[in-house]
Amino acid sequence: MAPQRAGQKRKVVEVPRPEPEKQRDEEEEEELDDELDGALIDDGDSEDDSEVEDDDDEDDDDVDEDEDEELDSDEIPSSEDEEDVRQQLRDLKTSTNTKRASTPPEKLVGSDTGRDISAISPDTPVHPLQEDDDEDKPNYRVDTDANGNPRYVYGEIDPAYDSDDSEAPATTNTIGDIPLSYYDAYPHIGYDINGKRIARPAKGEALDSLLDSIDLPEGWTGLTDPTTGKPMQLTKDQLETLKKLTRNETPGDGYDPYPEMVYYFTGKEEVMPLSAAPEPKRRFVPSSHEHRRVMKMVKAIKEGRIQPFREQTEEDRERQEQEEEFASYDVWANEEPQPDHVMNVPAPKLPPPGYEESYHPPAEYLPDNAEKAAWEQQDEEDRDRDFLPRDHAALRRVPGYERFVKEKFERCLDLYLAPRVRRSKLNIDPESLLPKLPDPQELKPFPTTCAAVCRGHEGRVRSLAFDPEGRYIASGGDDGTVRIWEITTGKQLWRVKLSASEAVNVVTWRPGKDTFILAAACGEEVYFMVPQGDLCDPEIETASRAILDAGFGHATQQQPTTKTASGAEKPRSASWTRPNPTMQDKGILLTLTLRSTPKTLTFHRRGDYFTTVSPTSPTPSTSIAIHTLSKHLTQHPFKRLKGLPQTSCFHPSKPLFFLSTRQRIRIYDLQNQKLEKELQPGSRWISSISLHPQGNNLLVAGYDKKLLWHDLDLGTTPYKTLRYHSKAIRSVAFHPQLPLFADASDDGSLQVFHGKVVGDSLENATVVPLKVLRGHRVVKELGVLDVVWHPREAWCVSAGADGSLRVWT
Repeated sequence: MAPQRAGQKRKVVEVPRPEPEKQRDEEEEEELDDELDGALIDDGDSEDDSEVEDDDDEDDDDVDEDEDEELDSDEIPSSEDEEDVRQQLRDLKTSTNTKRASTPPEKLVGSDTGRDISAISPDTPVHPLQEDDDEDKPNYRVDTDANGNPRYVYGEIDPAYDSDDSEAPATTNTIGDIPLSYYDAYPHIGYDINGKRIARPAKGEALDSLLDSIDLPEGWTGLTDPTTGKPMQLTKDQLETLKKLTRNETPGDGYDPYPEMVYYFTGKEEVMPLSAAPEPKRRFVPSSHEHRRVMKMVKAIKEGRIQPFREQTEEDRERQEQEEEFASYDVWANEEPQPDHVMNVPAPKLPPPGYEESYHPPAEYLPDNAEKAAWEQQDEEDRDRDFLPRDHAALRRVPGYERFVKEKFERCLDLYLAPRVRRSKLNIDPESLLPKLPDPQELKPFPTTCAAVCRGHEGRVRSLAFDPEGRYIASGGDDGTVRIWEITTGKQLWRVKLSASEAVNVVTWRPGKDTFILAAACGEEVYFMVPQGDLCDPEIETASRAILDAGFGHATQQQPTTKTASGAEKPRSASWTRPNPTMQDKGILLTLTLRSTPKTLTFHRRGDYFTTVSPTSPTPSTSIAIHTLSKHLTQHPFKRLKGLPQTSCFHPSKPLFFLSTRQRIRIYDLQNQKLEKELQPGSRWISSISLHPQGNNLLVAGYDKKLLWHDLDLGTTPYKTLRYHSKAIRSVAFHPQLPLFADASDDGSLQVFHGKVVGDSLENATVVPLKVLRGHRVVKELGVLDVVWHPREAWCVSAGADGSLRVWT
């Protein structure tokens, strides 16, 4: 029977008349014998052919499949077993035919076709099945839809359609990652995309004979593609590359088989900035994590959980063998579990019951009537026990315990609220936490009482200053006068009127005992005067006048004038002039006129330079001025200034200049002309600063009631903050020689402190409050405006808003 091709249909024309069953069985038996003879006679090559034919006859019945399985076997039965094989095949054939005869034609062929076959009589002539040519028939059929209209229904596309497209991809094996060794027992090596078997290519003798009969194609290598089993085709370039590799030749242009060696690492160690850096400090300081690990190891060694290594001796080996053979238990060992915390506290346990809790206690444990009455009258919290012992004849006569539930509840609370970790509670007196300060009596001398009161100013006294020798004190106030007082008696010795409308903001003496020059700032002018009378020696007075007059003949006085864009001369920021004869007769010998009102005036330690600060200057560049007294020269070192300046001072031994704004203090190096450091006191508005005589500590007073101590060697933030006043602090001052400093506040008081500063940078400064001095009256919310120290003694003088000066000794 020729195999039916895909896409073809069968047409039933005639069915042959069925023969008697006996005759059909004989014919089938003869056919079976013939097939068996052929199967036993054929060799291995015929088996492959039969397998290929069986693949084409896939629509045969079950008997043919059984025969294929028998024929696919590699074993060939012998002549002795031939009769047995024949009988088994006959039985199988007979059972199959019986099953087929009993099956109705509807199930074999289909419902409609089987019904037509059953309707044909045995006498009806039937033609054999013929195959129609489907090329002339359309691939659709005409049906009727729900509305009665014709509908064209196209047949499904046959997946086994053989395309003649030349661009279709080559047949590939679709078995995936399955090894080809699994297909060694089969004539095929896999399946293509359509499910068809891929035949195994020829090999062995057949391949040799084929190669002998044909010429080698171009690109033949003898290699086989493991996925398809077909010969692998290579291009000319690939073959040329393989030839060069086999001949040890260069595979391509520009390839150097012997390149020069590149020494990425050399034995010479270069000294670089990173490698030559010193070892960091953290490599020598053990970390806290390592410390904890080491302490854990030490604890484990002490507890015996870590044993040092030592070689086993014969006794140790014997003991170990005995322990492995015979298990030993120490009944007296401590069975308490080891706590998981160092400060662990075990849960509280109830004590074991005693004779009192027995249901039949001894007579001595039974209370009498008096004890029962006393126990019942006591409060529950005061009782030594929660029950009274009772005597019962038998255990079954013991009644229920009335406090059972309450005691269990309390026991649960004890377990729930019991501490699990022991915490050390420090019973420390709060007073002991305060630093141990020395007794103020041991830190004497310091001012404690008011020795003299100087009155004469009309209005507030704004500024004070001691002369270099400490005999006189100068003061300036809102009445525009400058007065000189004797420190011991409080008597006024000299007075001069500078202005009728402007107040004297600053008075200060020129440093040095060789001169007796007093400077006072009133309004926009600074007056330099030599007080007349018997206040100083004539020689010192002559030297003072010579210093003030030296600047008029100096060449630097003839400064070139600058002009504006219109050609007019610019006004100078400062002018040095002689006052009128009337003021000269009063002792005023030199006048410095500025374009703004100076609030502070500070001399350099040499006395030739002084600085003025004018917060109300219209231009920030002219608010800070440094003047040279011997040359009558004025300089403005800052062209751009951040913040509103408040005060300034010079370093006592270094060329450093301290400039204070509202919230910052900048330290400038005058020699190198650069910013050295910027301090951040943290005050809202700085009112006054004072530098320690050694120059390494700075006091900052603020209107926000804080006094700040800065250690310039520690950092930019305050070392200590002192809050002892209820109102703004106006002034602060260090003593020139003694370890004392004081501040003046608007609350009408002065606070005197002991401030010891040592040269050792490892020891911090000692600050001890000593005394609070009160005596000034508060006028219009203004109290003490200024405070100064005596050059040598532990005396201080304060200026108040009540118009008085007070000398404290």
